[in-house]
Amino acid sequence: MRMFVAVVPPAEALDNLARFLEPLHEALASQDSVRWTHPDQWHLTLAFMASVPDRHVEDLQVRLERAARRRAPLRLQLVGGGAFPNSGRARVCWVGTPADSAADLSRLAAGARAAANKSGAGPVGARFRAHVTIARVRSPIDLTSRLKVLDPYTGPAWTADEIALIRSHLGEGPGRRPRYETVARFPLGSRAAR
Repeated sequence: MRMFVAVVPPAEALDNLARFLEPLHEALASQDSVRWTHPDQWHLTLAFMASVPDRHVEDLQVRLERAARRRAPLRLQLVGGGAFPNSGRARVCWVGTPADSAADLSRLAAGARAAANKSGAGPVGARFRAHVTIARVRSPIDLTSRLKVLDPYTGPAWTADEIALIRSHLGEGPGRRPRYETVARFPLGSRAAR
């Protein structure tokens, strides 16, 4: 099964970002190659596993729980934005996190990826970069001037006190988008002892 480990921002942060993005949606309405993601699917992916065999899911959960306990809750917020591979040849549009939280998120991602590897559910993907995907582009296009609207964005801060293991059901959501199912949540740090 297709799964990922993520930090899911709270509703307040998601709503704030959705309101901020409304003008960008309007500005890109004529770009039929831009496919917006839904706010209820926004998350910071820590580890992505394209194919997790059923027999590895339980071990993956045990290892993720251990990895989460080793990390303290994080103070996060969503800021700025851009595109992969770059705004001149945009394929994925994103909103990021402040540089001061990058090291903590990288350690959290490293723990999630190590848990996946050790459980036999090897993660895939390039080097970790904390971001929330807000749109995907069918064919690369130049969005340099349009994405500048993201530069001043600063969302509300929140405390991330858990990570989630989420299953992705391709094509089962609205408009044949993925449907996400939260399989388990793992408290960070001392919250696990409560």
